[in-house]
Amino acid sequence: MASTLHIHQPVKRRKYDEAFKTEALRLAQESRSARSAAQQLGISETLLYRWRRAQAEAEAGSAAQAQDPEWRALRAENQRLVREVAVLKKALAIFSRETP
Repeated sequence: MASTLHIHQPVKRRKYDEAFKTEALRLAQESRSARSAAQQLGISETLLYRWRRAQAEAEAGSAAQAQDPEWRALRAENQRLVREVAVLKKALAIFSRETP
């Protein structure tokens, strides 16, 4: 029997642009499920968490500050308030329409 030598090609890593990452993080935030957002986008949940951590560090200015529980709580509160404002703006647009 002849021995067959299998040469494996290295797996090419996909590159994602900033627009894709931003949209992925928005989708994960809106769906409140990183797993479902990752499945919809065809990426790993781990990658999505890595992007989320990098975004938090960039916003905080440092990894240590991003891990600070008080900063994280304030950031979560800010995100909740941003979502509430968006809902209120939509409601205002709906209720301010003239009825025929």
